[in-house]
Amino acid sequence: MPTPPAVFGKDVISQPPQALLEAFLDEHRAALNDCLNGLTEEQVRRSLVPSRTTLLGLVKHATVVEKVWFDEAISCRPRAEIGIPATPDESFILGDGDSIASVQRAHREACEASRRATTSLGLDDLVHGNRRGPLPLRWVYLHMLRELAQHCGHADILREQILHG
Repeated sequence: MPTPPAVFGKDVISQPPQALLEAFLDEHRAALNDCLNGLTEEQVRRSLVPSRTTLLGLVKHATVVEKVWFDEAISCRPRAEIGIPATPDESFILGDGDSIASVQRAHREACEASRRATTSLGLDDLVHGNRRGPLPLRWVYLHMLRELAQHCGHADILREQILHG
């Protein structure tokens, strides 16, 4: 079942910049979550590149990224307390219990938590829990948009290879 974004970018053209960024983030979040739809458990685990990147792994990684930028960076809680891997590479590792349904659900829940974490913040508000030091929320949003766009592109190519390769 497709995951509709909370608001579409086309619906907020005349809105303030924060509403635009949030709409584009939600569109990309939904697109990445939806890359698993219509495929089998075997297909989403299929390794088609030399790295650990699989479709299921991409969505699992995106879940961790949400927690890095919207929990760790905002709350300043350590990754171990949040329950996420110490390195990005580890976030692609699939466990026996990872399934399309469980990974999509965890991703949707992480995205919702991210939205809640930023409701009282403005674009120029600083987050202090990142190794780079204090960063404005604007930077976090743009970084996340870049990361999600890259992973949506990766997912498109992997899906094409699975369905037509």
